[in-house]
Amino acid sequence: MMGSPFPRRRFVRNIAAITAGVAGYAGARAIAAPEAPLVERRLFFDNPDYGSVAISPDGQHLAWLAPIGSVRNLWVAPVDDLGAARPLTRVTDRSLGAFRWAHSNRHIVFFQERDGDENWRASSIDIMSGDIVALTPERGVRAFVQEADRRFPEEMLLGHNQRDRSRFDLFRVNIVTGKSELVYENHDQVELVTDSRFQLRLGFHYDADGSSVYVERQADGGWAPFTTVPITDVDSTWPLDFSDDGKTLFMLDSRGRDKAALVAVDMATRQSRVLAQDDEADIAAAAFDPATRRPIAALSFRARAHWQAIEPVARDELEQLAAFGPGDISFTSRSADNGRVTVYYERDSASGAYVLLDRASNLVRSLFIQRPRLADITLRPMEPVAFPARDGLMLHGYLTRPSAGAVAADGRLPLVLMVHGGPYLRDRWGFSATHQWLADRGYAVLGVNYRGSTGYGKAFVTAADREWGGKMHDDLIDAVGWAVAQGIADRRRIGFYGASYGGYAALTAATKTPDVFACIVDVFGISNLLTFMATVPPYWGPWFSIWKKRLGDPDSEAGRAFLRERSPLTHIARARRPILIAQGMRDVRVVAAESQQMVDALKQRRVPVTYLTFADEGHGFVRPENRMAFYAVVEAFLARYLGGRFQPVIDDFTGSSLRIETGGDLIPGLPP
Repeated sequence: MMGSPFPRRRFVRNIAAITAGVAGYAGARAIAAPEAPLVERRLFFDNPDYGSVAISPDGQHLAWLAPIGSVRNLWVAPVDDLGAARPLTRVTDRSLGAFRWAHSNRHIVFFQERDGDENWRASSIDIMSGDIVALTPERGVRAFVQEADRRFPEEMLLGHNQRDRSRFDLFRVNIVTGKSELVYENHDQVELVTDSRFQLRLGFHYDADGSSVYVERQADGGWAPFTTVPITDVDSTWPLDFSDDGKTLFMLDSRGRDKAALVAVDMATRQSRVLAQDDEADIAAAAFDPATRRPIAALSFRARAHWQAIEPVARDELEQLAAFGPGDISFTSRSADNGRVTVYYERDSASGAYVLLDRASNLVRSLFIQRPRLADITLRPMEPVAFPARDGLMLHGYLTRPSAGAVAADGRLPLVLMVHGGPYLRDRWGFSATHQWLADRGYAVLGVNYRGSTGYGKAFVTAADREWGGKMHDDLIDAVGWAVAQGIADRRRIGFYGASYGGYAALTAATKTPDVFACIVDVFGISNLLTFMATVPPYWGPWFSIWKKRLGDPDSEAGRAFLRERSPLTHIARARRPILIAQGMRDVRVVAAESQQMVDALKQRRVPVTYLTFADEGHGFVRPENRMAFYAVVEAFLARYLGGRFQPVIDDFTGSSLRIETGGDLIPGLPP
């Protein structure tokens, strides 16, 4: 079904209708009028003023991403003269993605995509002349940096999939001239592992049972068996890096234990030793010395980030940073001599901040506040919470409550259950624009790390095997039950909000437990597991055996029957609650047909459904104009059905590709 672009004149005429319509609902009257005025949505969802701050290998320059207009571009400045900051790029269509300093100290490699197609192309830019050189094909190719090292200041190893969309070949690329030399044509491996001398060392592929089979590159160009990682461990066991001398492989490893540890593997003897472990959570990352390429500290995520020092230098750093200020820290970059380190402080009720740790002066100094416009806004703390699922499995999550002025007379609040995507990811503590926005509107917000979420050990992940729409959904219902039992949530005013896997969970809630939720927001969610598995992008193909084991096998009749039964579309007859569905039309992970077939079925059964599409987005809303439009509609939708506060829309649709395909009449003030 075709829609029409949002008619702005009609919307302006209907601002009063929106406000009057929302105020007319009983739920709206149930919330006491907060004293503080509404915070503008734009302050939460605009691109941050500073992001991805990284120092050059010689420690003399900083680079970062910052907006020009609404589009994030690459900026640079001398470390000791931030007032001389200047933009290196001036793209206007879509924000840049990742970037990386070259060891020339004069070049930066950066990545761009088009309209959410996830085909990231690489270019280099000379920070002195501004010259840009293309390093990978212009269109239809996904690329990434495989390796960079001080030995090769004007070269990098890049991977891309021009030859075969399902495999990534390895290229040695001159970042000054753009000349590219094929190093390895990859026909078998899912990923390749190289060392500091640009030597191909390891590869791995998935076996039919979902295990990872690692092989070692031989002098004659062949491969020999190295190690095997069972499917139970693939989410928490993988290589991180080789030491600079190439003799030691550092990796995360959960084999023989539940929680992943950081281990060192002697490549000559194959003996491994544990460098760091945490009984409460997986070791998830490590900080490395740039020169030796050896880990100096290990990171795990309990309720908050937890660092362990491996080397004395890291112990000193952690103590110094803890004394500087509060927050969960992450190391974002290091100079080649480790003399200067950039660090990000994550905070929940204040903007995050970047600082510089300078070893020569033994000082930590502030660099940038990520979102300075939040400085005068009262933000709400994010509380770690824990509760048992119905089968006794302990679940962890994060709760954000609105200010006291938003609490209803009976002390209970409307609650929005926020469900993360993946599903093999997790929610973490820190600043969440969505949590803060919803709390400002009067809602309690609860994010839950359901079974399958990573970081809590492999048993917690494998507890989700073949439980999409089953026990994974029960966990979400149990989270709601906990919030009601604690006196936090009003059971009559529970909303569901999820994207990607969270969108699938939203559609499952709509068709499995509709009585629990007053309304549902689904963002590019899966409606039919069979059609989803038939349309995954080519580069997902090599690990399809894992999907078969974890989710269900579409190649067997029993597997197809199981997937059909766990598909929300199969149970459409149960759906009756109002639902808002949003879809990026360039999405290659969850294609637009997943949303369209659900919308068609809901309309056929006369279930209230509003459908939003964005022609220039993929699996996520990157353009701020589209984010503003999306959240404006969501806010009106939630206000109608849960009774929260509402900010009328004036310019939120300007520049957006939003199309209201159907159901505009279900939200006061929107066109039908």
